[in-house]
Parts: sequence; structure tokens; C-alpha cells
Amino acid sequence: MELNVLLFGVTKDIIGGSTASVTLEDSSVLGLKSKLFDDYPKLKGLNSLLIAVNNEYADDDLIIKPSDEVAIIPPVSGG
Repeated sequence: MELNVLLFGVTKDIIGGSTASVTLEDSSVLGLKSKLFDDYPKLKGLNSLLIAVNNEYADDDLIIKPSDEVAIIPPVSGG
């Protein structure tokens, strides 16, 4: 499955843009994280990495559909 992912914060810098096209064999959120970590090893250095599907935080076992809006939410610091 080909998936367009929205990027925010430091993930935009690591991946190099505000969106990324990802080809998934395992369409779960965990599968997406694994693919992203394989393709962009610097993401592993983040304290946390949340995935939002259709504007809601998603658990690792959620299955992503091609029509879903998917976003990567990096760690957020306050100040």
C-alpha cells in the first residue's frame, strides 16, 4: 500500500519535507513505524513518536486504510 504521511516538527527536518510517501507491506501503525525507522534511522533517536490517524492518536495495532489521513507527531516541549 502506498501512503502519504504528514510530517511535523523535527520529523520534517529528518525526512526532508512536510510529507513523505511510504510503501507499506504491513499496514498497521507498528508496520508504519518500523518502515519509517528503517528508512530514516535518525527517527529512532527521538524520545517518542506518535502516529495520528484521521486526527486521533493511534495504537500500534490499528490497521491503516489507503484513504486515512496519517500524521507523524514528534515529541513536543513546552516553554
